[in-house]
Amino acid sequence: MHVTLRAVTAIRCLRCDRVFPSVRRALAVSSHADFRIVEFSVQDDHVHLIAEAEHTRALASGVRGLAIRLAHAINRALGRRGRVWDDRYHARALATPREVHNALAYVLLNFRRHGHTGADIDPCSSAPWFAGWRPPRSADQSGPRPVAVAHTWLARIGWQRHGLIVADGRPKRG
Repeated sequence: MHVTLRAVTAIRCLRCDRVFPSVRRALAVSSHADFRIVEFSVQDDHVHLIAEAEHTRALASGVRGLAIRLAHAINRALGRRGRVWDDRYHARALATPREVHNALAYVLLNFRRHGHTGADIDPCSSAPWFAGWRPPRSADQSGPRPVAVAHTWLARIGWQRHGLIVADGRPKRG
């Protein structure tokens, strides 16, 4: 699944040094047996995820739990109270190797669509831990891997039928 959570208008700083470490920690501890975050990208006002769930109830429960955990972490980091997420999350099922390939590129390279420059890959994503780059990248991550290992064939192997993700590419409109 490609999942998107959008923040309310008052919150436009999910990537800032004060907030992102809390967001990354919340993402890192949100995977469990029935729901796994495989990749993520945090933008100023929204979060993209590639997630796996054993069934639709597990997806709904996993995203709901993640949204609550993230909201608490964001509010704590900002010293505020109140709603963090704008309405409901958006989820799109990924059923083919091409859809997963395109979603991975979209999520991991999304920071370029939002005008962020400078970094070769997005430091506010799981991109530093991603092993499917072309050309291959050296490990430049800090700390433990913040995402779960994919269990499904599509997310582990199938997407590679369409090639590795070009590290200096730009994602297509989603």
